[in-house]
Amino acid sequence: DVLNRYMHLSGRFDMREVERTVQRLIRDGMSFHAPVRSPYHGFVYLTFQERATAIAHGNTARLVGARGAGDSALSRICGTVAADEKRHEAAYTRIMAKLFEVEPDAAVRAMAYMMRHRIDMPTGLINDGRHSGRDFYDRFSAVAQQAGTYTVSDYRGILEHLIGQWGVKELASGLSGEGRRARDYLCALPNKMQRMEAKVLERADKAKNKPTRIPINWIFDRAISVVLP
Repeated sequence: DVLNRYMHLSGRFDMREVERTVQRLIRDGMSFHAPVRSPYHGFVYLTFQERATAIAHGNTARLVGARGAGDSALSRICGTVAADEKRHEAAYTRIMAKLFEVEPDAAVRAMAYMMRHRIDMPTGLINDGRHSGRDFYDRFSAVAQQAGTYTVSDYRGILEHLIGQWGVKELASGLSGEGRRARDYLCALPNKMQRMEAKVLERADKAKNKPTRIPINWIFDRAISVVLP
C-alpha cells in the first residue's frame, strides 16, 4: 500500500492505467501449475515466490538508492517491503522443511514437479490492455532482466538456496525410485540452468544493437528499449 501511495503521489505514473492493469489481473487470476489441493506443491511455490519477491524489491531498493539515482525515499520503501517479504519466506521455508522431514519422498517429488513446470510469479497472466497472455509477461520479464531487478541469475540462486535449506542433496532414506530421480534432477538443475543462462546472455549481447521499443502505458506511454528473448 505504501508503494502504491508513493507511485500515486510522485506523479511519475499513470495510476489509472496501473489500476486497470491490477483489475484485469484480479479478473484473470493466476495459475501456478500445481495439482489441486496439494500442500507440498503449494508451499514449494510460495517459498520460491516469496524469496523472489524479496530479492526483486531488494534489488530495486539498491538500484534506486544508488548514487546518481537520487530517490532515497523509494529506496527505503522498497527495502521495507523486501524485509516483510523475507518474513513470509522464512515462514514458508520452515513449513516446507518440516514436510521434507516427515515425508521426504512426497516433498522432493513435489519440488521437482514445480521446477520442471517452471515457477512464474503470480503476475503471469498480467496484461496492459494491449498485450495479453505470455506476451506482456515476457516483455515485463525482459525489462526486469535488463534493469537488474529480477534476473535469470536470481532464479537460479533461489533454487540453489532452497536445495541447501531443505537438504535435498543429503536425502537418502525414505525415497522411492521416483523420489531418488527427483532428487538427482534437482541437484543437477542449477548447472543446467547456468549453461542456459550463459546462452541467454550471449543471445542478448548479440542482439543489443537491435532492441525493441516497448511503450509502457503505466508511465504515460514512454517507450523502453529492451532486448527481447
